[in-house]
Amino acid sequence: MKLLITDGTIGVRPPVTKPHPGFFQEVGEARFKELVYKHYELIEVSDIAFLFPIHDEDDFDEAKKHAFNFLVEICGGPDYFTQDRGKHQMVGRHAPFRIDEAGRQSWLALYAPLLEALIDEGVTEEYIQSFWDYLDIFSMWLVNTEK
Repeated sequence: MKLLITDGTIGVRPPVTKPHPGFFQEVGEARFKELVYKHYELIEVSDIAFLFPIHDEDDFDEAKKHAFNFLVEICGGPDYFTQDRGKHQMVGRHAPFRIDEAGRQSWLALYAPLLEALIDEGVTEEYIQSFWDYLDIFSMWLVNTEK
C-alpha cells in the first residue's frame, strides 16, 4: 500500500473513482465516523486549522458531521449527506474557503497515519488504498487559489 500524495494543479480536475464499497463494509459505520472525527481532531491542531471553524464548537461539530456524511455516502454507506444537504456540489460548497495546494496536501497527510492504522484492524489494504486514491484525486478539485 502506498499512500502517496499526487501533486495537483489549480483548475485541473482529474477523473475520480469512488472508493471500493468493501472499504465501508469492512470499516463499518461507527469506525468510519471515528476515522473522520479523528482526522478533524488532527486538523484542529494543524497548520491548516485556520481553514476550519475551530473557535466555534458548534460550527466545527457541523463541519465534522458534514465530512462524515459525505464520505460515508461516497463509500457506499447511507445517503446521510444527500438527506441533510442535498446534492453534493462540493466544489461550490468549498468555494468560499481559500484552499491552496499546500493546504490540500496537509489535509491529506493527516489522513495517512489514520488509514495505515486500519491495516492492524484487519481492513484490506486494497480497500484502504481505494479510499486514499479517492481522497487524493478528489481533493484536487477543491483547490481554488494559488496561495
